[in-house]
Amino acid sequence: MSKLHLVFGGRVKDPRGTDFTDLQAIDIVGLFDNYADAEEAWRDKAQRTVDDAEMKYVVVHLHRLLEPEA
Repeated sequence: MSKLHLVFGGRVKDPRGTDFTDLQAIDIVGLFDNYADAEEAWRDKAQRTVDDAEMKYVVVHLHRLLEPEA
């Protein structure tokens, strides 16, 4: 099985957390089958919004959710 990673972002209530303010406005960057590509996409989006403290992009390790015991 591929090690799937999801990269997405949006506005958060607090930059220290992941409580997104508007789920309808989430920017889904994409699904990636390896961490290196996911990190590259995350870094690109995060750097474009570095001056906006309320914007946050994250990488979710979907493979860990699908097979938690692995």
